[in-house]
Amino acid sequence: MSFQLPSHLRKYVVRQEDRSYTPVDHAVWRFCLRQLRAYLSKNAHESYLDGLSKTGIEVERIPRIADVSEKLAHFGWRALPVSGFIPPAAFMELQALNVLPVASDIRSLDHLTYTPAPDIVHEAAGHAPMLANTEFADYLRQYAQVAKKALISKEDMDVYEAIRDLSDLKENPASTEQEIKAAEERLVRVSESSTHISEATWLSRMNWWTAEYGLIGSLEKPRIYGAGLLSSVGESKLCLSDKVKKIPMSIDCIEYGYDITEPQPQLFVTPDFKTLGVVLNELADRMAFREGGRVSIEKAIQAKTVNTVELNSGLQISGICTEILPAQGTEIAYLRFEGPSQLSMTDRQLEGHGKDDHAHGFGTAVGFLKAHPGKCPSTLSDEDWETLGAKPGQTLTLEYTSGVKVVGAFKSRMVKDGKTVLLALENATATLDGRVLFDPSWGTYDLAIGSSVPSVFGGPADRLAFGEVDDFIAKRVPTPVFSEQEKKRHQLYERVRDWREKQVKGDVLEQNLATALDEATRDFPEDWLIVLEMHELALNRASESGIAQNIRKSLEQRINVQPDQAEIIREGLALANQMS
Repeated sequence: MSFQLPSHLRKYVVRQEDRSYTPVDHAVWRFCLRQLRAYLSKNAHESYLDGLSKTGIEVERIPRIADVSEKLAHFGWRALPVSGFIPPAAFMELQALNVLPVASDIRSLDHLTYTPAPDIVHEAAGHAPMLANTEFADYLRQYAQVAKKALISKEDMDVYEAIRDLSDLKENPASTEQEIKAAEERLVRVSESSTHISEATWLSRMNWWTAEYGLIGSLEKPRIYGAGLLSSVGESKLCLSDKVKKIPMSIDCIEYGYDITEPQPQLFVTPDFKTLGVVLNELADRMAFREGGRVSIEKAIQAKTVNTVELNSGLQISGICTEILPAQGTEIAYLRFEGPSQLSMTDRQLEGHGKDDHAHGFGTAVGFLKAHPGKCPSTLSDEDWETLGAKPGQTLTLEYTSGVKVVGAFKSRMVKDGKTVLLALENATATLDGRVLFDPSWGTYDLAIGSSVPSVFGGPADRLAFGEVDDFIAKRVPTPVFSEQEKKRHQLYERVRDWREKQVKGDVLEQNLATALDEATRDFPEDWLIVLEMHELALNRASESGIAQNIRKSLEQRINVQPDQAEIIREGLALANQMS
């Protein structure tokens, strides 16, 4: 089956360079997968381990995303590599196309058990396996279709940028403590300055408490299905303990915020995947794309971003909506948009009505005409329009029941699917209670036709034609720069990996391990993972030797000097002992 990614989404796709992964990266992947498989075999939803197998996720090395995509194609999905966080709107549009964006970067050793940034452990070992479950995959598709309609505010974008900057800095070995602290303070500052909870925030919370941190089954003994838990060695164990409150899944989940840098104090448990769709539908009923009307336009005005107002004629107006008239009441008399605006039908830009044609904004009357009260002007017949003056060379006068009056020389009338959707007038004026809404000096007046607003949704109707907006900016995770000491550490990891893969054993292995242990102790006293890698080799091929005992002692010493790493080191030791 051929697949063509829309051009405005291609900028997020990166090339997964196998050579960019260091030997340390592969060791981090191997440790995470070994630990997760051991624990999740008993505590994850039954689809998880089966999904790991079906998606070709292996323990020993970081997977090629192209290979994962090939496996996912059997379930109607594909995977594409991206760089770290991508804007929520882009993520949702990709997912709506059955594309799983996979962050090709991998967490650092410092963030082994949990990373604030999306990485290939989270995406490939967390999200991809669950797509093999058709009910859950259906929910994700439904979620994406709803989420891409959400109104995203300027405040949302400020928070997104702050989160991305902080996560990039935390994962970059070259970042300073001062840079990280400044980014943390910025995130706190922009989060606390938020004035309202937007639809995008609702959807992000819904996603967090389901696809990222969801539990399924009974409250007493739930299982894990959320990718954030499936890919976190630490949180996958913590989440099922009594330390984390379990709450039945409901629409109330959108009232709970979350902190990406801390373990979650509560989680939501769904009895089954179908329940997620029921809750999602309940949320969608509260959103502007279904609710429409004045209240939805006011949400768009509050957002201060490019959104789309759809009239009941089908005409879609995309831009930054800044005003709705009259100021009070429920009737919509006039709409004003500032900055580049676009007119579309069925999500396709109308010829001659792109943002270059409406570069300085757009305004239009909305409602019923006094000459035809109760009848949407878009449904008037050709004869009705001619009676009103819609003939070449004639003056057209339109008086709306709201009080808006439009007068101008008729130029043209656009009809789509049997409905009049747009009028073009020359030398036109539009007024309401003495206020000039359109002046003849502004040029041709394009008057949108419609009597109500059934839907308001996020972003431009035709994203491709509209071009880049603030919620679709692409960035890249900075490429790490390694010191000579780091490169030396990579070489040590590579040697140990080489001995394992080439089945080196006996005296040669013991001598190599002794040399490697001396180097690790001298040059990398805080690196416990390389010593654990050596410990596994010694257990399997030199368990009776003195070097095995020395490696064990070295690990125990690291436990004593790194108490914050003690638990994860002990878990690594326990698993190595079980598998020896």
